[in-house]
Amino acid sequence: MLRIARNGLTKTGSEADVAAARQHFDERHWLRLRGFVDSDLLRALHRELDRAEFYDRSHDGIGAELCLASGPITASLELLANDPALFSTINELTGCGPFGCFDGRVYRMMALDHHDSWHSDLGEDRRVAMSVNLSTSVYSGGVTEFRHSNESDAFDRVANTGFGDAIIFRLDPGLRHRVTGVEGSMPKTAWAGWFRATPNFRDLFRARATS
Repeated sequence: MLRIARNGLTKTGSEADVAAARQHFDERHWLRLRGFVDSDLLRALHRELDRAEFYDRSHDGIGAELCLASGPITASLELLANDPALFSTINELTGCGPFGCFDGRVYRMMALDHHDSWHSDLGEDRRVAMSVNLSTSVYSGGVTEFRHSNESDAFDRVANTGFGDAIIFRLDPGLRHRVTGVEGSMPKTAWAGWFRATPNFRDLFRARATS
């Protein structure tokens, strides 16, 4: 339905496909976008990630992970994601827009002490979260789980192990999510972040350039 490549975004699927996807999101609060990253782009990202530098990052009260240092990979992904056509389509699929920017990072989870606790990701006008699988091998664990804020058990869970696949999910005060620990020797590498109502990407870019 959506595919992102070096030369931009391609949208496929009929009006019926879009309607079915929107219904799935409305009912389950998440949606899988298969093959979101074009295969040629994914291979190029894998080559760069093989030699990229990651650093330890801790989110107070939430979890720990390895995070990709800023550089050509993060800059390229940021530009590709901050496409008005992508914003429009994500809004069409979720009804959570309009969006001003996508703000994300590339992280890696291994079977160490990397973990992710229940949280909402609310704040900074975040409306929809996205996680894209950039792993080079199939990993075990690393499952995204969802629960209602007033309940203790997950109402749904999704293992996003398809190469280049993405999941998008709703951010709402009544919802919580987490990523379970990775098991075995294969790490999970993902490009993850948030579609935000504000600021406009140009304003965000200027603020980062002058900071």
